[in-house]
Amino acid sequence: MVLTTVAAPFEGGLWKIHVELPDQYPYKSPSIGFVNRIFHPNIDELSGSVCLDVINQTWSPMYDMINIFEVFLPQLLRYPNPTDPLNGEAAALMMREPKGYEAKVKEYVTKYATREQIDDAGNDTDDSDEMSSVGSFDDDEDDDEPAGTMDEV
Repeated sequence: MVLTTVAAPFEGGLWKIHVELPDQYPYKSPSIGFVNRIFHPNIDELSGSVCLDVINQTWSPMYDMINIFEVFLPQLLRYPNPTDPLNGEAAALMMREPKGYEAKVKEYVTKYATREQIDDAGNDTDDSDEMSSVGSFDDDEDDDEPAGTMDEV
């Protein structure tokens, strides 16, 4: 799956997302990881793992994969939680120097979250599953816009 976002400062970025469903799914939350690099307080920079506390706090068996890509991940990018970090550097920079944090996020988007990076990341995995495409939010409120959507690769 590929996540694109319009949430500043991640705007324009493309990330390949790895999702692992446990045997107890949907009663237990899936493991979610970013395949290409991202600079975010709640995402481990090297492994791409998303903070399990963040997922488990909001998980419900009523959720499905669309909720992960249409709600959970866009909200995670839009509203990072620097008080429960997996990436201490990103959390500290976000709290102490917000403009520096935004600049570093944008640098990572330019370096690691491009179509070329997605294509390269696809060549590094043995995953032969096809990518799915899901449209953006269908909110009734005009003032709310989606933080991101999925694109087909």
